[in-house]
Amino acid sequence: MIENEWIVLPDGRRLAARIWLPNVKEPAPAILEYLPYRKRDGTAPRDETTHRVFAANGYACVRVDIAGTGDSEGRFDDEYSEQELSDGEAVLAWIAAQDWCDGNVGMIGISWGGFNGLQLAYRRPPELKAVVSIASTTDRYADDIHFMGGCLLSDNANWAAQMFAYLSRPADPELRPDWREDWIARMENLPDLAADWLAHPTRDKFWEHGSVCEDWTRIEVPVLAITGWADAYVNTPLTLVEKLSSPTKALIGPWEHRYPHISKIAAADAHSEILGWFDRWLKGELNGAEMLPDFRTFVQEHDDPSSKNKPRKGRWVAEDVWPSENIQEHSYYLGKRALCVEPEVADVRISTPADLGAASGYFCAGMRIDNELPKDQQHDDALSTCFDVELPAALEIVGRPRLKLAFRVDQPIAQVVARLCDVAPDEVSQRITYRPFNLTHHRGHEAPEALEPGKLYEVEFELNACAHRLQPGHRLRLALSTSYWPIVWPAPKPVEITLACDGCQLVLPVRQVEVEPEPANPGPPDSFPVLNADVLRAPLSSVQRGTDDKGHTTLDTFDDFGMSRDPYHGLVSGSDVRMHYAVHPENPASAEFSADWTFEFQRDDWQVQIDTHSRMSCDEINFYLHRELRATEGPNETEVLTKEWSRTIPRGLL
Repeated sequence: MIENEWIVLPDGRRLAARIWLPNVKEPAPAILEYLPYRKRDGTAPRDETTHRVFAANGYACVRVDIAGTGDSEGRFDDEYSEQELSDGEAVLAWIAAQDWCDGNVGMIGISWGGFNGLQLAYRRPPELKAVVSIASTTDRYADDIHFMGGCLLSDNANWAAQMFAYLSRPADPELRPDWREDWIARMENLPDLAADWLAHPTRDKFWEHGSVCEDWTRIEVPVLAITGWADAYVNTPLTLVEKLSSPTKALIGPWEHRYPHISKIAAADAHSEILGWFDRWLKGELNGAEMLPDFRTFVQEHDDPSSKNKPRKGRWVAEDVWPSENIQEHSYYLGKRALCVEPEVADVRISTPADLGAASGYFCAGMRIDNELPKDQQHDDALSTCFDVELPAALEIVGRPRLKLAFRVDQPIAQVVARLCDVAPDEVSQRITYRPFNLTHHRGHEAPEALEPGKLYEVEFELNACAHRLQPGHRLRLALSTSYWPIVWPAPKPVEITLACDGCQLVLPVRQVEVEPEPANPGPPDSFPVLNADVLRAPLSSVQRGTDDKGHTTLDTFDDFGMSRDPYHGLVSGSDVRMHYAVHPENPASAEFSADWTFEFQRDDWQVQIDTHSRMSCDEINFYLHRELRATEGPNETEVLTKEWSRTIPRGLL
C-alpha cells in the first residue's frame, strides 16, 4: 500500500491518491474510486474492506480525492462539475501510464463514485474499460437528492449542509505543509451548494450536464449496476439494463445505501460480483459474466416494518432478459376509496396536514447510523386518501408502477404523493414504493406552469421501482396525500385536490412465471479485512419526535459517528451531526430544517475543530438559507475563522 501518491494534472494541480498494488510481477489492470470524501480518514474504514480485497485478487487499486477535498490541491466547485470530470479523465490516463498498470482501468463507486463512473464512461476516455456503479443515477434532476417528480426534497438542504461541513475540513499536515493556508482558503471559498441547486428548480442545462440519459449511445463499456431496495437510488439498474447496448447487468438486493458486503440489513457477497465483472472485462477471463441474467433481484414480502436495520423477508429471483415477457401490465381504476377493475364516476378529495410522513423513514437509509427505514404506515395512511383492493391470490410487482390522474386543484401550486402499501389482515401497512409529483409539471419538468383552480388537468408519472410479493388475503393500498414531510418540502399553502376518478388509473408491472430461472443470488459475504482503528469514542444514534410550544411537529436526530485513531498514520478523527425538522400541520410555509455538524482532528500536538450550522426556512414567496462556520485550532480552541452567509431564493412553483 502506498499511503499517498501525487497525481500531477496538466495545469500543475496535484490530486492525492492512495494505492494498493497486487503482489504480482507483471503490470496489472487497475480499479479507480474517485471521491470527495477523504481517503485519509473519511472512507478509510470502507476502503480497507474493498481495495485491499481487490488488490489481493490481482488489481492495482487507486483511491483519489477530488480537487479541493481531502489532501488534494485546488478548489472544489460543485458535484460532477466539468473540472471534476476532466480531472477524472487525466487521472485515468495517469493510471494507465504507470509501470504497474497494463493499461486497462475500471471504475467503481457507490453514490458519488457510482455517478462519476457512469459520467466518465459517457465521455469515452480510452483507458476506461468497465464500470461497477452502485446506488447511482442516470438523470441528475429526476433521480438524485435534490428534486423528485419536480418536488423539492428536503435533502437538497440536508446534503448541502453535509457538504458544507465536509468541504471545510483541512488537508493532513503530514502530507501538506501548506495545510493551514490551504484550509483557510477552502473555508473562505466554500460554494453555496444549497442555493446553487435550488436556483435550478426545473430540468435545465445545469442538470443535463452529467445526466447520461441525454445520450444512451455514448456509454460503450460494460456496466454492472447495483443498488438496494432500502436505498434512495432504486431506478438506475433497470434503466441501464434496458437502455444501454453495451454488456449491462442489474443487481438489486434488500440493502441500504452501503456496499452490500457491509450492509446492516443483509450483508451479501459484493466482492465476488465485482471481481467477476472486472475479471471478465479487464482481465479478459471467460468466466460467463456476460451470461448472467440481465436482472437479479430480491423480491420482498410483508415483514413487520420497523425503522431499525434488520433482515428482510423475501426471495431472490432472476429475469434472463430485461424488459421481460414475464412482466405484464395490470390496471386498476380509482373508485370511491377502492381500487376497481372498471372505471367509476366519482369525485374524491385529497387534502392532508403538512406534517404527514411520520412513518416515511430517512430519505437515503444508510447515511445515518440507524432508525432510518419506513415504519408501519397506518398513521400516515389514516391521514391520506386511500384506495384498497383485497387480493384473492398472490400478486408480485416488479418494476415501476404508473399512476394516471385526472384532477382539479384549489391552489396554483400543488403536489401529490403516491405510496403503494401492502396491508396485512392485522392492518399493519408496509410501504412498497412511493413517488411525489409537482402538479405544475404536468406538461413536463422543463417548463412548469401555475395551475388554474377548478380546471381539469391530466398527468401520468412513474413511481419508484420496486420488487414486492403480496400474499393472498392482503390488501394492495394506494395512499395519496398532498404532503410527505420531511422527505418532500411542502407546497406553500394548504391544498385540496379533487380527483375525477373515471380518469384515474394505477398500472402495475405484474410478474408471473411458470418456471423460475436460477437467480444466481450473491449469497453471504466471505470474510474480509477491516481497519483495526483505535476506537476512542463509540458511535451512537437517537431520534426524538414531539410538538413545540408553537404547535409545530418536530423531528430531532443525533448521530455521533464516533472518534478513532487510524493505525497507519495515527490521525485521530471524529464527527457528529444534529438535525432538526419542524412544520406546523396547518401551515406548510412554516417548514424549516437545520443541521449542526462538528468535526475534530488530532495528532500529537496538532488539533483542529470545525463547527457548522446550516438552516433553511421559507414563507409562501421565498426560501431563506443561512450558514455559519467556526474553525478553531489547538487545545484552547483558538479561533481561526468565523463566517456567516445568507441567501434568499424565490420559490417560483415549488
